[in-house]
Amino acid sequence: MSIQDKLQRAIETTIAAGYQLNSEAFEFLIQNAETSDPIEIMNLALQKIEALTDKPMFIERTFLEAVIQQAATVVQETVREHMQKALPASEANYTESTVEPRFNGLDSDFYPYAKYIPSEFKILDDATGKLTSNGTLGEYKELFQDRFKRLEKILRQRMDVKAATPLVEALKSQPQTKLKVICMLTEKRDSKNSTILSVEDLSGNATILVPLKAPEEVKKKALMLLADTIFCAAVVKTKTNLLMAEDIIFPEVGRKIPQHAQEPVYAVFTSDIHIGSTKFNKEAFKRFILWLRGKYGTPAMREIAGSVKYLLIAGDIVDGVGIYPGQQAELTIRDIHKQYNFATKYLEKIPSYIEIVLSPGNHDAARKSQPQPAIPEDYLSAIKDKPNIHSVGSPCYLSLHGIEVLMFHGVSLNDIIGVVPGMDNDHPEKSMKLLVQCRHLAPVYGGKTMLSPENRDYLVIDKVPDIFHAGHIHVNGLCNYRGVLVVNSGGWQEQTEYMEKLGLVPTPGKVPVINLQTREIAVLDFLNPLV
Repeated sequence: MSIQDKLQRAIETTIAAGYQLNSEAFEFLIQNAETSDPIEIMNLALQKIEALTDKPMFIERTFLEAVIQQAATVVQETVREHMQKALPASEANYTESTVEPRFNGLDSDFYPYAKYIPSEFKILDDATGKLTSNGTLGEYKELFQDRFKRLEKILRQRMDVKAATPLVEALKSQPQTKLKVICMLTEKRDSKNSTILSVEDLSGNATILVPLKAPEEVKKKALMLLADTIFCAAVVKTKTNLLMAEDIIFPEVGRKIPQHAQEPVYAVFTSDIHIGSTKFNKEAFKRFILWLRGKYGTPAMREIAGSVKYLLIAGDIVDGVGIYPGQQAELTIRDIHKQYNFATKYLEKIPSYIEIVLSPGNHDAARKSQPQPAIPEDYLSAIKDKPNIHSVGSPCYLSLHGIEVLMFHGVSLNDIIGVVPGMDNDHPEKSMKLLVQCRHLAPVYGGKTMLSPENRDYLVIDKVPDIFHAGHIHVNGLCNYRGVLVVNSGGWQEQTEYMEKLGLVPTPGKVPVINLQTREIAVLDFLNPLV
């Protein structure tokens, strides 16, 4: 945003609040625009005015001068506070000198803009406390019926699918009749000449053939179909009970109109910290914490840090215990409660004006089947009284300054990678994009992802988010799909033996940061210290 734009925004904010600047105050704002953000100055001035009993009609220059002086004092006090505090020692003995990195710029340059911006954080939807499954066969039937009905409703919102025919009626149609059917894929068989899709709906089942002569785009869509996916097929009835596919239509998302926060605040997205693992890169994570506190980074990085209002951690906060065979040999902390104790020590060092959201992953102390409720309070007792730290389930919908975020650990990405052509560990955002197209976070039953038979399928993507955030793959990946910012946040764990066997090369220490006002994404690298 240019200086001129900032000045205009500052004036508009002032007028909207019911105040005006006199000529001297306006001139003062212009003179200081290059060194002090006029938007920040006016926000602070308006906050100060609201606390006054006798509110002025016009804002004077002396008032703005006092506001800037007060802000400078607050920054100095904050810097002194930072210098007196140390980061947690993690598993080893700790002294301040062991983690104090070198950085460009001075502490006095750091201005915590986000500290003076009121939080606008809401939990829109979270399954925690609503899960009632007993694991019965009847509950699985209810789960898939609920999934089908809700995704059918989404599909029928399209004009070209609105009049789709039930399978039992389609099979009664005359040969050469063109139809649309909404169905669930139960089995897919590929041959040299065709792809055969076994499908069903609430009325019956049928077989759809994707012939070799079908358009390439249709054959490509058929390859992308996952088991138990709900989709619409444009078909032609043959002389037998076979339906010939002419097109495949995913539930998809329409092009989303981008939402923008009213304030230039940032949200940080990360996951897969794996505290307790021998491969947890604690030095990089310490640099990350110092950055959030304004004590690390280039001037540009530290300017961003000052505007960070939200930190979202999408699961695998700790490495856990007994997650996979031989894990004990790769642990520095072999007690899961102690792992969480070290995790909370790190979180406590993050400035209290930053809203922190924690959701579970497959390594955390929550049930493994999806959806996952929030991590039990027993493991996070040290931070349960911290008003800025929120423990939620996976998935969950959040609102950050009016921007809606769908956060999900992403364990189901394993069911896509290596199965669907073009999907791999190096580009997890592609697999996430497919989940958005399917409008479901874990469509495959009986794969690598355990599903809990709830009476409601909490993994259906009913609401299209502004940001879709996941982790699990340990590789940073980003894309913009039809207005949805798709973010896989990588992690903080170096390559383990298991990753090496899979050929997975993680990208630890790379952190996506999004400006919620402009939707611009920056990926900050904390792996290698600045010199």
